Amino acid sequence: MQSFFSFFRLFACTAAFFALPVLAQPVIPGVLSSEKAAVSAPAAVSAPAPTASPAEEPGIECATCHKEQFDNMAVSRHGASGDARTPWGKAGKEGRNEMCTACHGKADEHMEDPIEKKPETSFNKKTKAEDKNKPCASCHVGGNRMHWSGSPHESSRTACSDCHKVHIKKDPVLVMETQPGVCFTCHKDVRSHTMRVSSHPLRSGQMGCTSCHQPHGTVGDSLLIKNTVNETCYTCHADKRGPFLWEHPPARDECTNCHQPHGTNNAPMLQVRTPYLCQQCHMAVQHPSAVYSGNNLPPNAAGDKILAQGCPNCHVKIHGSNHPSGVRFMR
Repeated sequence: MQSFFSFFRLFACTAAFFALPVLAQPVIPGVLSSEKAAVSAPAAVSAPAPTASPAEEPGIECATCHKEQFDNMAVSRHGASGDARTPWGKAGKEGRNEMCTACHGKADEHMEDPIEKKPETSFNKKTKAEDKNKPCASCHVGGNRMHWSGSPHESSRTACSDCHKVHIKKDPVLVMETQPGVCFTCHKDVRSHTMRVSSHPLRSGQMGCTSCHQPHGTVGDSLLIKNTVNETCYTCHADKRGPFLWEHPPARDECTNCHQPHGTNNAPMLQVRTPYLCQQCHMAVQHPSAVYSGNNLPPNAAGDKILAQGCPNCHVKIHGSNHPSGVRFMR
């Protein structure tokens, strides 16, 4: 009898186990039995909404003809698609990246007839500088460009594309070693100065034109990065800043009274070699006003005024002195 009850309990547990999936289904009023399977089945994952294919992005079709420019843009700063500030990352009205059309504008007619029709904005010689600058000014505003309006370059109808090359990995005007070559395209007189014996290290790439000048406009003269010539020079030549106990007025007034910053044949970039440079101001009696020439070379007298550095052979602190006895800039 005991074995019979044990078998019965085993049979009841087995039946209950197989009945669980059926009992677990929820009873929904008004739902037919044929619909229960659909209710009990897990909901299907909805497919993602279709996105625009790369071929639909404005500018992709440009690569068909302009592949070199397209590939160069892809590795440049303007081609950073993950940066919403760039032309290739800026979203248009339809939510797609504007790419080439961000700067060149609409080009539907150009796509249909590439020979006769041009994009809305073409960066060629026939296009006005104002029209070529508009796409650039739509992003590049403020900061170092806040004084562009009315600046010498803007007034002379200089376009951004005259100096900057965007269809390239590295813009030459932004690289210190190649920047002077871009500026020398127009400023040929300055180029000739830099080829002289004494000049700033532009040819070696240790500094560029923008080390002293801000081409997009400033509030000072000659597009200098500071308000005055001396303030600009002091960014590197801080030892000449002073203040000094004994000031040298020409040096305090302006560095270019004695120096030509783009280069001369008189080291260190002096306008005129010494002692003749000093005698333009110092005409007092005794040796300042004496006439020096080749006759003063050794063994004749006054050789120290005509050889080596000239007057600075003795007046070594010519920019100013803090010595109590430095009134003659000799210490």
